[in-house]
Amino acid sequence: MACAQVPLDEQQVTEPGPLGKEQTLPALHPARKEERCFVPYKSPPEDGSPAEVEEFLERAKFITEDLEWLLALPHDKFWCQVVFDESLQRCLDSYLHLAPRGLDLSALPSSPAVADMQRSVHRTVFLTFLRMATHKESKDNFITPAVFGEIIYDNFLFDIPKILDLCVLFGKGNSQLLHKMIENIFTQQPSYYSDLDETVPTVLQVFDTILDKCGLYCEGATAMEPMKLSAHKQPTAMTMSQQELVDLILYLCDSTTTIHAFLDIFPAACSGFHSNGFLSRLTSFYETAVPDLEKALRKRNFDDKGFSLQEDLWKRLSHSCRKMVETAHLLLHHTCLQPILEGGENMLAFAEELLSHFTSFLTEKRFLTDYDEQFPIADDVSLLQQALPVIDETRTSYLLQGVESAWDSVGRQKPQIQHKVPSAAAGGAAAASAGFELQEAREPGGGGEGEESLRGAEAMLDVPRIGNNGAVCSVSGAELESLLSCIKDLLPDLGEGFLLACLQEYDFNSELVINNILEDRLAPNLDKLDRAMPRPVKEDLPDVLNVRSNVFDDDEFDVFRRDQVDMSRIWKGRRKGEGAREMLNDKQHIAEQRARYQAYETVVDEVIIEPGESAATYGLDDYDDEYDDTYDMNQVGANDLDGDSLLNRRPFTVPQVLRKANKPEEDEEGEDEEEEDPIPNNVNRDQFVQDPALLRERAEARRATMQQRKGFRPAPRPSNVVGQPKGQGQTTETFLDRRKKEANKSRVSNHNRRSMADRKRNKGMIPS
Repeated sequence: MACAQVPLDEQQVTEPGPLGKEQTLPALHPARKEERCFVPYKSPPEDGSPAEVEEFLERAKFITEDLEWLLALPHDKFWCQVVFDESLQRCLDSYLHLAPRGLDLSALPSSPAVADMQRSVHRTVFLTFLRMATHKESKDNFITPAVFGEIIYDNFLFDIPKILDLCVLFGKGNSQLLHKMIENIFTQQPSYYSDLDETVPTVLQVFDTILDKCGLYCEGATAMEPMKLSAHKQPTAMTMSQQELVDLILYLCDSTTTIHAFLDIFPAACSGFHSNGFLSRLTSFYETAVPDLEKALRKRNFDDKGFSLQEDLWKRLSHSCRKMVETAHLLLHHTCLQPILEGGENMLAFAEELLSHFTSFLTEKRFLTDYDEQFPIADDVSLLQQALPVIDETRTSYLLQGVESAWDSVGRQKPQIQHKVPSAAAGGAAAASAGFELQEAREPGGGGEGEESLRGAEAMLDVPRIGNNGAVCSVSGAELESLLSCIKDLLPDLGEGFLLACLQEYDFNSELVINNILEDRLAPNLDKLDRAMPRPVKEDLPDVLNVRSNVFDDDEFDVFRRDQVDMSRIWKGRRKGEGAREMLNDKQHIAEQRARYQAYETVVDEVIIEPGESAATYGLDDYDDEYDDTYDMNQVGANDLDGDSLLNRRPFTVPQVLRKANKPEEDEEGEDEEEEDPIPNNVNRDQFVQDPALLRERAEARRATMQQRKGFRPAPRPSNVVGQPKGQGQTTETFLDRRKKEANKSRVSNHNRRSMADRKRNKGMIPS
């Protein structure tokens, strides 16, 4: 067995030999490799048949199980399998070559089983490469660093193309782990730096190939031979076949995405790319090829898939343009800006180099405007002026004027709100908590990279979010509170309102705000503000319950404004213990109206005015403009003695329904007997409205007299065989009615039912 505290490359193990004898072998020996065949990977089928989907699931399952078995092996067995098993390397290489990239995920089938299996393979492959890049797993399991560098380099376990594919496939959410992996590989084997320097010309050849396919020529091209006279006969982006144009844009998209992912994750490689003139070649290619490709995509007619294919190619071209601009920013940031911000030596030389690069961009109008839209050059110039006050202002003014002129020359308007993409260092720190969990590429329509604006290289601006006080900001509420707390710790005398205004002015960059406050270089509009200004109070939204409208507003059932509600007024269905007759006998509403009508009994014909009083005291001399004087004239003959005076008012008559009954109500069987008033003999009595009850009573008397005269027999009393509920007792009438019904059943249907049943029982036909 392996010995503790001894590197794996120096360990010796004793194992049984082929003939049964024990033999001593090095820990890393081909004989210790397990016989296992790793199947190569194939990409998921696009709208494939069920058979193809089943084949992919089965193959992916084999790969996952084999890699999980490999990861479970001990340290020595794992490295024996990795170094000497060629099928394992073929499996890993096939995944790096054929695995779908971020923009390719939109073409994958929507089958959940395929997606889950793809994620499983993706995770196990990443963990395998992560263990392969680790030379020390514990204090007992490790390899000598120098030997580790030779193993991975001589056995081609890692090379520059593999590292590029690892960055583009696993960079999302795992940038910190990948950075440590690649840094460890380059540290233990410096030969990879020389390989990287040899790889840069190959990467530049990508741009030359695309330009050659499009029939274009770039000044910085590596081809030194002059153009041939027949060069104009070569196919261009407008004349080449549709499939060639599709392949060309896919090739450009994959190349630019891979280069950007590698430089973003491993910034140490930026110096190698920069020293080989990659930046100048990139800007020249951008200015030459991008307009030609955009023109071809706009004006060409696409067959088969039509608009969907054209839209997909436009998205990929836009994505490629954005990645090229971000790659240029990475090169400038890590080779020029970062040394200046760190305050090292030769700061002036780095500043001069940065300004020279910006000046060279002035001739590349299209690239300059797209770069300035994502990474404003004015901000970088402002940082240079703060770090190095000796910078020539004339030169910086010329540069800024050239940027404004570039915007005018391309016919575009410079946006007011800039969207700053975080630097590579910030991006790496943001993914520190990723661990071994892999963040898959975002699905189409979910805000992924495929949803970028279809405007060439114009970056897609994020919609600004609203902070705690309603101010438009590019940070969330928690981040804003963190920024304010950070500044308050250093400058406790300043008010939060003033700090919030400063953060909004400087795009929520706390370091820039602190630096400008300490150096007293704030913007003029901020100098006018009170530095002790408090934070504006957040206006609370009105309560929904206070603004809603309801039919129960402000009544006795408004539970939102009343603490207590009379629950006796609320019931469902018929009120318990109340019948229809009791409800009709309830005359409470009549009693409530009686007091209202009694007020009309007081009628004053003449008002006697006492001495010293005026008519105005009683409101008699007030002129009423609404008075109708059409018939206002002398009452001729009204006061004659031969009759009753027309001016004499008749006494007020209370309606019969409001009068109190003289006799108590008698309800022996639940029936009301209304009081009888004698027929008045006074012919002069007011007969304007007769009592309806009296009229009904007279009509009933006349009807009874007529029926008696004709010998009409009144209807018999209805029988009551139902009676009271069981257990409450029955009345005598109910027993008599039930006996009568039982005896007279034969008069209706089922004639003689009872008598025939008795006859059969008497004859013994029915057992008793």
